[in-house]
Amino acid sequence: MAKFVKTVFCSNCNKNSNLFTHLSEEEISLINDNRHEVRFNSGETIFKQGGMLTHVACVISGMAKIYIEGHHNKNLLLKVVKSSELIGGPGLFVDFRLHYTVSALTEVVACFIDAKVYQEIIKKNPVFAFEQFKQINTYGINNFEMLTNLTQKQMPGRIADTLLYLSEKVYESDKFTVHINRQDIADLSAMSKESAIRILKEFKDSGYISCVGNDFSIHDIDALKKLSQTG
Repeated sequence: MAKFVKTVFCSNCNKNSNLFTHLSEEEISLINDNRHEVRFNSGETIFKQGGMLTHVACVISGMAKIYIEGHHNKNLLLKVVKSSELIGGPGLFVDFRLHYTVSALTEVVACFIDAKVYQEIIKKNPVFAFEQFKQINTYGINNFEMLTNLTQKQMPGRIADTLLYLSEKVYESDKFTVHINRQDIADLSAMSKESAIRILKEFKDSGYISCVGNDFSIHDIDALKKLSQTG
C-alpha cells in the first residue's frame, strides 16, 4: 500500500532532478508548497496509462519501470528509472493524459509536483524550459533508436542491446543484480518470454555471460557489442 511521507525542504534535497538547479529560490519554494511524497512498495503502480496527468514525479529513491501497455496484454518496456529522474510525459504539454504506465521495481519514494504549477514555472523560466525540452528530446531520440533496433534487428541483437543497456546505463557495471524479471527482459527486447530465456541460455553457453537467478555477469562485452552492431 502506498504511503504518504514528508522529508526535507526541496532546496535541501540532494535527490531531486538536476533540472532544479535552474530554478530560483522563489520557484523552489513554489514547488515545495505544491508537492507531496509517496512511498510505494515493489510492484505498485505509480502512474497508470490512460489516466489524467495531474502531477509530475521525481524519483527520490528506488527504481521503477516505464512501459507502454499494448494489445493482448503485451507490453513494451521503454526505460528503467533510477533515483533523481523526473517522470512526466508528453501529455504535460498536450492533453494532460498519461501515455505510459510506471510501476515500482523496488520500494520507491517519489515526490509528486502539481502539473499546473510545474507548467507555469516552465512558461516563466526560459533556462529551465530549455533544459526540460532538451531532456524530453533526448528521451525521444533514445526511443527512436530503440524503435529502430527492435524492428530491424534479429532477436540475439535485441537481447545484446538489452544486456548492454542494463550494464552501461542502469547498473553501470559488468556485474549486476537485476530488479526486473525475465518477462521484463523480454518486454525490453520486444519478444516472447520463452525466446528471451532461450537466447540468454545461448549467450550463457557461448560464454558471453553468466546468470544465476537475477545475478548477471558479462564476460565478453565485445561479443555483445558485435551482436548489437550486426543485429
